[in-house]
Amino acid sequence: MKNIFKIAIVLFTGLNYAQTLNGEQLLNQAIKYHDPSNKWEHFKSDLNVTMKMPKGKERNSKITINLPEEYFKIIAKRDTVTSTYIMEKGKCIISNNDSIRIANLKEKPKRSHCEMTSLYKDYYTYLYGLPMKLKDEGTNLAETVEKKTFKGKTYLVLKVTYNETVGSDVWYFYFNPKTYAMEIYQFFKTDDSGKLKKDSGEYILLTEEVEINNIKFPKNRAWYYNKNDSYLGTDYLSN
Repeated sequence: MKNIFKIAIVLFTGLNYAQTLNGEQLLNQAIKYHDPSNKWEHFKSDLNVTMKMPKGKERNSKITINLPEEYFKIIAKRDTVTSTYIMEKGKCIISNNDSIRIANLKEKPKRSHCEMTSLYKDYYTYLYGLPMKLKDEGTNLAETVEKKTFKGKTYLVLKVTYNETVGSDVWYFYFNPKTYAMEIYQFFKTDDSGKLKKDSGEYILLTEEVEINNIKFPKNRAWYYNKNDSYLGTDYLSN
């Protein structure tokens, strides 16, 4: 009987602690779960990502991220077309094959090859760097942690906004209240006055994990529209 009471005390103490965490404390717990050895800052590895969508052909990407050397590379293949995007120490590098491919395009893309390189770099290093990237300068964590139920499951939710020079979207990160694993993230657009547009943005469900360099990454990321729960596609990670 004494042991039962001891277990109950531990469980309720842990629950109360989770409910009283502020934003920074919750983030620290999440980082401790995903990156216990603080490896992200020196991350250097390849990520293989397959993107599948209800409409359209799947895209296979080999992504090289070397943070110490400020090097990023993605080789993306869809159907018979292969494109390479490289950024090294802030400089965009275009391969000969891509120069020829771009020159032969019948219709010029809206964004240049180097603009796309910068977008890919920011996109992949941000999403696969979460939740560690929430420590970056210009990131504003809400002081209060919310407790929300999403799809029938209860989460600790951290609201995040960004300085104007970084971005105007409002993000919500959903963490498991027991393990502090990041299981969902969600973003909304804002109008000109900064008010959140509830029918905008997307939510991303994270399932399973892949461990690379002692960092726990979400293996599967399934994307949905906020406004109607329409399914957009899923990214599948392997190393």
